[in-house]
Amino acid sequence: MTSQERVLAALAHKTSDRVPVDFGGTFVSGIHVSVVAALRDYYGLEKRLVKVIDPGQMLGEVEEDLKQVLGVDTECVLRSNTRYGFPNRDWKPWRMPDGLEVLVPGGFNVTRGLAGEILMHPGGNVANPPSAMMPSDGYFFDNIERQPEIDEDALDPRDNLVDFQPLSEEELKFLEASARRARATGRAVIGSFGGTALGDVSHIPGPALVSPRGIRSVTEWYMSTRMRREYVHAVFDGQSAVGLANLQRIAERLGDAIDVINLCGTDFGTQKSTFCSIDTFNELWAPYYKRIISWIHQNTAWRVFKHSCGAVEKLIPSLLDCGFDILNPVQCSAAGMDPQKLKEKYGRDIIFWGGGVDTQSTLPFGTPDEVCEQVKRRVEVFAPGGGFVFNTVHNVQARTPVQNFAAMIEALR
Repeated sequence: MTSQERVLAALAHKTSDRVPVDFGGTFVSGIHVSVVAALRDYYGLEKRLVKVIDPGQMLGEVEEDLKQVLGVDTECVLRSNTRYGFPNRDWKPWRMPDGLEVLVPGGFNVTRGLAGEILMHPGGNVANPPSAMMPSDGYFFDNIERQPEIDEDALDPRDNLVDFQPLSEEELKFLEASARRARATGRAVIGSFGGTALGDVSHIPGPALVSPRGIRSVTEWYMSTRMRREYVHAVFDGQSAVGLANLQRIAERLGDAIDVINLCGTDFGTQKSTFCSIDTFNELWAPYYKRIISWIHQNTAWRVFKHSCGAVEKLIPSLLDCGFDILNPVQCSAAGMDPQKLKEKYGRDIIFWGGGVDTQSTLPFGTPDEVCEQVKRRVEVFAPGGGFVFNTVHNVQARTPVQNFAAMIEALR
């Protein structure tokens, strides 16, 4: 089978020649740049600096030679700009706090805070107030909340919609060229076009905005889903309208070059439960997801990818009702997320994309034998009958031992 055929078989709940593999197909199934660099050394690949393709999480580019070693079956199509509003181009060297030298986009211009923290600035302009921070000994950036004082009588949902704009012709051409290059590899192609992650708290603070207005505190946003539901509905309605219009234009230009669309990364789960009740999800999020996904299924062959960490088992029926085809990252360590029970209950209806090994404990802190054993158990549960794409539970974190990563790949083989 080709890589594309292998993934499409899994998406159709059919058995393929081997379990399909994704590393780097999305920003929620990637590998930290430190681990990508270590893997290149471990497998004896050409020595070169690794590109940071997502400066927020500091995810590294998985290049063709490493994809072949790992058996990767996916390609990504990403927007031209980073989450901080500068383009992913014009690469230049930068040294991580631990001394690792990597390549970052030309707009990656940072300053140092009083405690030595590394500050990121919207648009790459250091004259702008910082919107994200990496600790002096850290490995990725956290958003800096810049919540303006809230005047309840003056709140305007349009302030939370300035992040979502119609795609330019230049951006459409960029996406089309990226998709055609990805399709030519023979791998399955995942489009991450942005703009449809309703209420994703990694975007709520507006990291690309110089002076964000509206509700920009994560705490304030979660309270608003209870206290200001009309406001949140207005934001979701406006965001969905722009997002759907953009998807229509994207589909006209590159619809046949895409197999999967990564629609949203809004998290709904904690380690032990969900962020909201089923009724709240069905009232506040479901109508907008249904609107967008219904159009996708009626007008494209794309399968729809939903990322949500945590204990989301009780929300899976609602996700299916919305039309989602794929669940990621399948956090098996969370409450109610037992792999065997998930496969038995939902394995005929949803594709499990992830869940291959735990990235909170086993992969970073276990032994190679423990990694191997968990991978084998997970594959034995999830793989039969298709409906499974192997990936870790979310991104591979910084400084994960390369021997453990290699053990994971050997166990999978």
